[in-house]
Amino acid sequence: MTDETTIPVGEAVPLLEPREGIPPVIDDAAGLAATVRTFALGTGPVAVDAERASGYRYSGKAYLVQLRRAGAGSALIDPTACPDLSDLDVALADTEIVLHAASQDLPCLAELGFRPRRLFDTELAGRLLGYERVGLGTMVETVLGLRLEKGHSAADWSTRPLPEDWLRYAALDVEVLVELRDALHEQLEASGKLAWALEEFAAVLNTPVPAPRSDPWRRTSGIHKVRSLRGLAVVRELWILRDEIAREADLAPGRVLPDSAIVTAALEIPRTTKALTDIAPFTGRSARRHLRDWLAAIARARSLPESQLPQPSTPGDGPPPTNRWADRDPAAAKRLAAARAVVAALADEHRMPTENLLQPDAVRRLTWEPPEILDDEHIEARLRTLGARPWQIALTAHPLTKALDRLNTKGDL
Repeated sequence: MTDETTIPVGEAVPLLEPREGIPPVIDDAAGLAATVRTFALGTGPVAVDAERASGYRYSGKAYLVQLRRAGAGSALIDPTACPDLSDLDVALADTEIVLHAASQDLPCLAELGFRPRRLFDTELAGRLLGYERVGLGTMVETVLGLRLEKGHSAADWSTRPLPEDWLRYAALDVEVLVELRDALHEQLEASGKLAWALEEFAAVLNTPVPAPRSDPWRRTSGIHKVRSLRGLAVVRELWILRDEIAREADLAPGRVLPDSAIVTAALEIPRTTKALTDIAPFTGRSARRHLRDWLAAIARARSLPESQLPQPSTPGDGPPPTNRWADRDPAAAKRLAAARAVVAALADEHRMPTENLLQPDAVRRLTWEPPEILDDEHIEARLRTLGARPWQIALTAHPLTKALDRLNTKGDL
């Protein structure tokens, strides 16, 4: 389901080495300054990528930043040695930055003082063009006919020194990113979707940093199994303690203690070291160091007065889960079904995923609390307040108005 002919499977050429070889890692002020000068003198868009240590480290910071630009070649920057990229940011302020899945890398780049003003997101472009698989390796193979080796995507990039094969992999991630951008730009233009893509890229850049979650411990995987308030208190105390330990040690929380261990402890509420270590994950090397602390946290939860126990989670400010709509508000359930059918048909017509044509949350909120007057003007205004972009509103507002008004006219609402 794409707007352009793609490279047949099996005909891709392996991309094994960067054209100019693996660039040296920039790890001092002089090297960074030289890189800034070189890239400022380059031409065209700049390909950027960042490698993190997700699953290994507590923070989401970058441990390697890769760049490539025509006339400048490629560069690998070590942010642990060069944590301030604000000079690079200034030098490239008017330059289009090419990222793949930009929302993943923009936060860690911003921490370094690098904040693109103009963006081309090759993953998002692929979605708008209807590519079914939009990972970088697949897109490069499908669009350019080149095969990237993706063996180190889940590596611990906080490792020092970085192995040569990891550096090769990192350099190759930006090697043809601008070429991919150029091909996708051409396809967007040919399909009439370029203006839509530019709106989407701007929206990614302007997305505010999410506010910290209240009660983040409630997102513990498997917490739905914990039915008692005392058990929820155990989850809360263990989660908070684990978070403190993980932050102090700069370890991913799951490497300190997995969620499954927290949930099991909340169900069993052990009172002794023996009972706690009967829960297998508590015998792991990292968790075992803190056995006394885990038991103390559980004891705190056991001793809390009833008035201080956490209560079951309350609904947020949005609609309830859609599987409850038929019972709670049958009319809203009919509106949702009608709206989803409209969005699905339009998405199919324009060859893109439904969630890129109109965000599912916007569809839910619109149909749970529609405007009192079901006409184009009020539907457009409602979609605008829900964060829909102008191109999305232009495509969906009138068909949604017709569908919802038809239900209203039939007396189904």
